[in-house]
Amino acid sequence: MKNRYLIAGVVALCLGAGAVVAEDAPQILRQDDMKGIGRAMGQLGAIAKGENAYDPVVVEGALSTISANAKDFPTHFPPGSETGLDTEASPKIWENMDDFTAHSEKLASAADALLADLPADQAAVGAAVKSLGSNCGTCHQLYRVKN
Repeated sequence: MKNRYLIAGVVALCLGAGAVVAEDAPQILRQDDMKGIGRAMGQLGAIAKGENAYDPVVVEGALSTISANAKDFPTHFPPGSETGLDTEASPKIWENMDDFTAHSEKLASAADALLADLPADQAAVGAAVKSLGSNCGTCHQLYRVKN
């Protein structure tokens, strides 16, 4: 009976350690960055469409998230992380790392410019979404593989 508890404890410990390792995997970290950008774009999109009222705090928070995550994103593509954990990263990233990083920096710069001159109403948020979205779309066409 004690052996069962000991075995169950060891199995639980190993499963927990595996989850911690997976959370720190570069594939997971970059997916988290993209999910954050997606949520932020969703917040901006809801304002642009009139689904949510204009709120400068929400706009600033969303743009700050996009800026921070776009700056962090290229750091999560070390050699050896090309596959696994449901990554949608194209092998082209590692072949063209400078260009890939430039795309990410362009998105961060666009978000920073919008933060410096915060969109002041629904129409301005709509224009910001179009601008940011075109940056996202260009990079996704080049460097994302849908699973």
